[in-house]
Amino acid sequence: MDDNRLRAHVMIEGKVQGVWFRAWVQEQAGERGLLGWVRNRRDGSVEAVFEGSPADVEAMIRACWNGPPAAKVQAVRVEPIPSDPPLADFTILPSS
Repeated sequence: MDDNRLRAHVMIEGKVQGVWFRAWVQEQAGERGLLGWVRNRRDGSVEAVFEGSPADVEAMIRACWNGPPAAKVQAVRVEPIPSDPPLADFTILPSS
């Protein structure tokens, strides 16, 4: 991994489905120039991977604590992960 890039696996819990959370994440990630993906999980949480400059990834993680207006975030869990395989863009994946 490039020392100037960080990839993080993020789990967002609370009222985060049915509130446009994934579209909001995609928009926010795009504004920060991040690569990765976001999807709903069967347990009601939202899962994402963010890759970019450490400052931009950290800013995105902080933003996830708020989310879109209708969201009620209770927890954001973060784990750094290896940057392989390479990512090409930021996308919304089907629910897992």
